[in-house]
Amino acid sequence: MKRYCLVLDLKNDSQLIQEYEAHHKKVWPEILKSIKDSGITSMEIYRWENRLFMIMETDDGFSFEAKSKADLANPKVQEWEKLMSHYQQTLPGRESGEKWQVMSQIFKS
Repeated sequence: MKRYCLVLDLKNDSQLIQEYEAHHKKVWPEILKSIKDSGITSMEIYRWENRLFMIMETDDGFSFEAKSKADLANPKVQEWEKLMSHYQQTLPGRESGEKWQVMSQIFKS
């Protein structure tokens, strides 16, 4: 098992943030299937203000490259991503359209 932590910002608009959270209370079954099929065994998203923090646990076969390729070939995932992009914004210092950014672990006890 491997753990990844990722970060992303939402647009700083309380109505949009509420809508984003509502979507995540009823994630489409096709999206949940694509997550599991990619080798992600657990995914959690937390929010502080407009900043999101994701924790992913994966099996040994998981790769971001394979997940990205599968997502691009999946029309339902593309529909979800287009919907979610309405709420998300690029982190400072990143290229436009870059979404979730993998964080580096700096401490563990």
